[in-house]
Amino acid sequence: MSRSAPHSPVPHSTNAFSVRISPVSAVSADFRLPGDKSISHRSAILAAIGEGQSRIDNYSSARDCRNTLDCLSALGVHYEIRDSIILIDGVGLTGLRAPTSQLDAGNSGSTIRMLAGILAGQPFESEIGGDESLSRRPMRRIIEPLASMGAHIEARDSNFPPLRIRGGNLQAITYQPPVASAQVKTCVLFAGLFADGATTVIETTPTRDHSEIMLAECGADIRTTMSGESSQISITGGKSLRALGDYAVAGDVSSAAFFLVAALTAPKGSIRLRHIGINPSRTALIDVLNRMGGEVRIENAGRKHGEPVADLWAQAARLRGHIELSGPIIANLIDEIPILAVAGTRIDGSLTIRGAQELRVKESDRINAIVENLKRMGIVVEEFEDGFHLEGGQPLKGARLDSFGDHRIAMAFAVVGLLAEGETIINGAEAAAVSLPEFYELLAAAGADIQLED
Repeated sequence: MSRSAPHSPVPHSTNAFSVRISPVSAVSADFRLPGDKSISHRSAILAAIGEGQSRIDNYSSARDCRNTLDCLSALGVHYEIRDSIILIDGVGLTGLRAPTSQLDAGNSGSTIRMLAGILAGQPFESEIGGDESLSRRPMRRIIEPLASMGAHIEARDSNFPPLRIRGGNLQAITYQPPVASAQVKTCVLFAGLFADGATTVIETTPTRDHSEIMLAECGADIRTTMSGESSQISITGGKSLRALGDYAVAGDVSSAAFFLVAALTAPKGSIRLRHIGINPSRTALIDVLNRMGGEVRIENAGRKHGEPVADLWAQAARLRGHIELSGPIIANLIDEIPILAVAGTRIDGSLTIRGAQELRVKESDRINAIVENLKRMGIVVEEFEDGFHLEGGQPLKGARLDSFGDHRIAMAFAVVGLLAEGETIINGAEAAAVSLPEFYELLAAAGADIQLED
């Protein structure tokens, strides 16, 4: 029988702590996961500017998604929490109000980039920033298209948060992002809701299409056309949006990735994760794991609110092959590369990642963080500017590791700790709360021996 993950729709802040992890003989579990982060961000933002009340069930418990809610509240949007439901009273396209202080996106690149598109359409000035990590993340990729639409944006060194935005009177543009990014695409499309005319984003490398799906659910005038190998996503401004109504967020496939790899690389056992979002733009990891000889099955597939959903099942397997990943697949695998590196340590063969320089400007320099932690565990790994290479099957030795303040690094190396000889300690383990506060409890429920230390 499956069970729901321990879940609070709005997580509390967590003090710094470390975790001590011992190797396991088996991984076994059957449960649901909290809602998808990417979809949760979008659902809150579109519910806020829709007409009427939205009831969002299984909203992500991630700290990032709480930051989005708090920013919307500061813009005059009322929300409340009832059990696992978030109620949001939409104010429409013209109902947001100027914040009285800087909006705090915390650690969330999704929050600042998506909300920047909304703020660019407002007839008031606002400022949005975040923590030290977010303040190092590049924003020129959204500043340039928003400025082309008529927004006035100031940033540190014309690139870094905080962003001071004076919006309103936007004009539609046709824009082709120089780097494949769903966040940039979403930012421009959200700004297009307030622009005069039809705003078009051209993609030569497909990225996750949650925004297009949800905008259509809200009644936006949005359409996608194909031209050769590129797609053109167009949205017409000035059209009011309807509320999302009763909306259930599917489980987060990026969070599922850690448990799937734990099951595949453990000596024995299996895991089943219920009602997970399997948007094709997000399932590249499943394809790669199966290419490695893992068995990840998609079961009970269906569709909810326009999004494909299913149960995922995986069991212990012998991974093998010389896996080289580069090119378009990287854009749809970028968040899963830290946990894919874990799978790579157990492969009978090798793993090579190239074209992933975007990892350098995530919550941490993830390429360096992956390489540094693997080296501490005795793994010989070659670091490139845009990726890394490692030979699988090397002995893993327990070590003291660092999360580098990055949730995906913390969670990926917690999984490594299940496989290593001896104990593994992860400093800064609280970073996992950015995307999945329940992570260590869920991993323990799957059979891990985890001790938290102040």
